[in-house]
Amino acid sequence: MTGLHRCLFGALEARTDGWFIGLSARLWFAAILLPYYLNSAMTKVAGDSFPSAGAFAQIVPSIADQYLYDTAAIPFFPWHIIVIAGTLAEFVLPVLIVLGLFTRLGALGMIGFVAVQTVVDITAHGAAAGALFDGQPDQLIDQRMLWVFVLLMLVITGAGKFSLDHVLARRMRDR
Repeated sequence: MTGLHRCLFGALEARTDGWFIGLSARLWFAAILLPYYLNSAMTKVAGDSFPSAGAFAQIVPSIADQYLYDTAAIPFFPWHIIVIAGTLAEFVLPVLIVLGLFTRLGALGMIGFVAVQTVVDITAHGAAAGALFDGQPDQLIDQRMLWVFVLLMLVITGAGKFSLDHVLARRMRDR
């Protein structure tokens, strides 16, 4: 029985080594999280100013409230810098991951982004975190841990052979 197991799954592992995990994690990310993050980022640039009042409301809602959503009145340092960086990260990091360009750094950045997003959702927007091992997989913590797991796979394995990272690495080796 162990020989059959080793033969079957050893062959599967050998055939998928170096490409399957990175490619499938990027495809899962593209299908599930890319539209979510790009749509969210677009709400931060809507309006007549950048960053928009909506960006402040989403990223630092207490500051947006404090200044009555008047973006010109909000101090540049640190609030504009935080909101601009968050908005740019929401546009750039998902695209890097899907393209497979600087994937490990992009995925690590997205893990940090998800962590900050989760803290803001709980502390500023009043979202319930939920609990692990409670049999309710629709809770915020369960959802975000699945997102982080996909990203963690990319941090550990990289984007795989079908990526711009692989193309760049091959070019560097050939020089």
